Amino acid sequence: MRYGVGMTTMPLIILPDPLLRTVSKPVERIDDDLKKFADDMLETMYEAPGIGLAAIQVGVPRRMLVLDVANRDEGEKQPMVVINPTVLHTSDERSVYEEGCLSIPEFYAEVERPANVRVRYTDLAGKEQEIEADGLLATCLQHEIDHLDGALFIDYLSRLKRDRVIKKFTKAAKHKL
Repeated sequence: MRYGVGMTTMPLIILPDPLLRTVSKPVERIDDDLKKFADDMLETMYEAPGIGLAAIQVGVPRRMLVLDVANRDEGEKQPMVVINPTVLHTSDERSVYEEGCLSIPEFYAEVERPANVRVRYTDLAGKEQEIEADGLLATCLQHEIDHLDGALFIDYLSRLKRDRVIKKFTKAAKHKL
C-alpha cells in the first residue's frame, strides 16, 4: 500500500441512489489499478471520516472494501483492504453497536449483529487470509460486506424507522436537483 502518495478522494454514493442496492461482482485480478483504487478508497474513507468503505459506495460494484478501526485519536492507522470476502462463521452470541454509514450521512441507529465473525478474503498481495473478529471490527466487517450484497444497516431497523430514513433522504435528493 502506498497510502498517502498521489491519492484522490472520490464522491460517495448517497441514499436513495439505487446503486447502493447492487450486488457487487468478484474482483478478478489484483493489479496496479486495483491497488491505486484501494489507496483512493482509503483516502476517501479517512477524509469522510469513516472506519469502513465498500467499493459500491464510490460507484464501483466490485467485492472489495477497506476499513480501519484503530484509534486515530492516538494517531494510529491500521488500514485493511479486503477483497472478495466470504463469511465463514458467525457466532450465536449477539452484540449491539450504534452504526452509521457514509452513504447515509448523519443518521445513526443501534443494530444487533453476531458478536463474532470469521471471514476469508484476499489481500492486496493476492494472498488468501482468514480473520477472526469481534467487537467493532466484527461489526464493521459485517456492515461493509452487507454493502457488497446490496444491503444497508437500515435494513436491520423496524420497517417504520427504515421507511422514515429512506423518505427523508429521497426528499433531500429531490431538493438537490
